[in-house]
Formats: sequence, C-alpha cells, structure tokens
Amino acid sequence: MKRAPLVTTLLILFLALVPAGIALADQTYTVAGRDTFSIGAGDIRSEISYAGTQTLSVRRHGHVTRYRAHVVYRRSDGDASTAASGEYVSDVADAGNSVDSANGDPDYLTVLNQPFAAQLDPPTLADLRHLKGAVPFDFPSPITGASLHGYLKRAGAGTIGRHGALGVSFEAAGPMSGALPDRPGLRLNGTITMRGTAYYDLDSTLLLTLDTTVTITGNVSNRLGKDPVTITYARLIRAATPPAAQATSVAR
Repeated sequence: MKRAPLVTTLLILFLALVPAGIALADQTYTVAGRDTFSIGAGDIRSEISYAGTQTLSVRRHGHVTRYRAHVVYRRSDGDASTAASGEYVSDVADAGNSVDSANGDPDYLTVLNQPFAAQLDPPTLADLRHLKGAVPFDFPSPITGASLHGYLKRAGAGTIGRHGALGVSFEAAGPMSGALPDRPGLRLNGTITMRGTAYYDLDSTLLLTLDTTVTITGNVSNRLGKDPVTITYARLIRAATPPAAQATSVAR
C-alpha cells in the first residue's frame, strides 16, 4: 500500500470543518491489523499482526482545521514483537482543500490513513441518511494507480455504545500489474480488491468504527511457473471512548 491515505473520491472531500472557537475532545481508538503474504504452494509465507491504541485530535488554527492521529502499538512478526509508533497529520482549509503535512504511519494504522475519512461534515452525513441503493464510483488503485471500479452504499443505522451511528460501505476492484508492496524484486499480474465498512457518530460526525480489507491475488511473473500469490491487509479500528464536543478556545 502506498504512503498516502486510501480514500474514495467521495469521502476524501468531506472532512468536517470545525467552527472557530470550538474544539472536539480528543478521540481514543483501539486498533488491530494483520498482513499476510503467501506465494506458491506455501513455500513462502509470512504474517504480521498489530495491536495498539491511538488518539485523534482536531484543532482549529485560523482558517485551517488540523487533524492529528498518533498511534502506539506492538508489531508482531513471527516470534519477534517490537514496540512502535506512528503519526499522521492532515490540514483542511476552509475552502475544502487538504494537505497531508506529515505521514509517519508506515504500517497504515491511523484513522487518517484509511479508505474512509476520520470525520464527515453534517451535510454529507445527512446525504448518507437518505442514500438509496449503491452509488458507483472509480478511484485510483493505492498501488498501481490504475482505476478501481466499485460502489458505495449506506450500511444501515443503529447505536454503538450509547451513540447513534450511521454506516457506509464500499467495495471496488481492478487490475494489479507491477512490483509487490515491500517486495520490489517480485512483479505481479492479477487483481486488487478493496472492501470496507465505517460507522460515524450522528452527533460529532467522527468515525466510530472501521473494518477494511485490501486483497491482492495473482501470479508472480518473474518466477518460473508463475507462482500464485495472495496478499491481504486487514485493519480494524474502534472508538475506545465516546466522542464529544467541547466549547473551548483553541489556538488561532
């Protein structure tokens, strides 16, 4: 997966702008993940798992809203387990344009480095309430840049903890041809599929839970026999504390 948020063309545009003089309380999440890689008839296989917590802060600075996510976690690779941390910062201007001013999230565990926005603006959330059926969309593959084709749809409404929540899901697929992630010596011809579901708090519009998976399948073209390969990246992020809005002064 490339060093940039995996976002749909719809949700990337709708990070909410926090009104001047208002700050959201920091939101804590638990995070879990698993990466698997297999090639051939099991002759090469690896698995890496992740478990930790992260904090999302949202602050208003003049005409810009800054989203900062900091994660601490354990990275387990076979018998080895190491402590790690990551941070991702995104600045959203009043005009709606955003700039990722810091990307120190190499394992893709922060809420700002996922297929769904960390927060929606109220009009977008209202549109999702009335969304009927599936909405088709295209967006670039996170690995090759080739177009992925899929659909976005409402996943239902309900409660998570004591909070009303609205869900949205998507699925998209497209061709994969090129070097494998983290294994530039291998080239793959196959397909890439992305699936995910996210639920947002109806009051704060912050992300409450996210479950997303990227799967790559195909054949390695520069090995004898064109061995089959399967790669899976799975991430599960859940709010550990209820989101809340606080009317507090923030830096301008």
